[in-house]
Amino acid sequence: MELGIALSSEENSPADLVRHARAAEESGLGFGLISDHIHPWIDAQGHSPFVWSVLGAIAQQTESFRIGTGVTCPLIRIHPAIVAHAAATVACLMPGRFFLGVGTGENLNEHVLGAKWPSPEERLEMLEEAVGLMRQLWEGDYQTHRGKHYTVENLRIFDLPEKPVEVAVAAMQPQAAQLAGEIGDALVNVAPKQEIVQKFDDSGGSGKPKYGQMTVCWAESKEEAKKTAFENWPNVLVEGAASQELPLPSHFEQLVEDREADDIDGTIPLGPDADEYLEQIGEYDKAGYTHVCVHQIGSDQKGFLEFAKRELVPKL
Repeated sequence: MELGIALSSEENSPADLVRHARAAEESGLGFGLISDHIHPWIDAQGHSPFVWSVLGAIAQQTESFRIGTGVTCPLIRIHPAIVAHAAATVACLMPGRFFLGVGTGENLNEHVLGAKWPSPEERLEMLEEAVGLMRQLWEGDYQTHRGKHYTVENLRIFDLPEKPVEVAVAAMQPQAAQLAGEIGDALVNVAPKQEIVQKFDDSGGSGKPKYGQMTVCWAESKEEAKKTAFENWPNVLVEGAASQELPLPSHFEQLVEDREADDIDGTIPLGPDADEYLEQIGEYDKAGYTHVCVHQIGSDQKGFLEFAKRELVPKL
């Protein structure tokens, strides 16, 4: 099990994201995921930079740190041909250190150009075509594609990495996990669900990396952690399909307006007790994940990285 960091674009400025990636590398964390949003979950989070610009800066400020998007939606807001171009460029800047995480996205980010929000089944169909198109473009030479959802006419991506871009596919449901096993080089999930790993393995994913992401809030005390988590990430209390279906940050705010900080207790690791974190990491391990990246809520990334270096990494 390898421990990494999840860089939250919704909570951090572009420059801070670059600094956090470098600090994670210096702390001994070997990889990370970075979220790809155009909106934060709630307005108070306050950020959402263009991830491809940030990745270019991270490429120049790190030496061995591996990073992937966690995750990019190559379906609606950004055409898969453009994602293929962007991913190839970053992979050239970070040879062997970049992978493209993809998923079916959220209405929060994808409605902004006025396109309709497709059903879950249609989004999976679009994702399958999008990944196939991107792989076609990474083969080099001029490519034409006329599919059900996407058209490309005589497009060539000139700058390609020596090795093909690895594609990690996000899956929360069995149908998505099956597709991930069929078309992906790795799996991404945000819960330690063994059935998702099993479906991924049974569908062609056996032996491939499985990235799990867990949200935490380290602080000097549990009370401080609860307060920080609730102020910065109350959407941890939003469950079910709402995270995919709601179009505006204000809608997420409405869902949690009657909740309080104590409601977060028990949902994620909070405070300074390393055993809480190790227990949660152990759940991912038992479920079959090979990597876990930790999303530390709030501005104290330095404190968490020092804690991880001291209390978590040696025990893994």
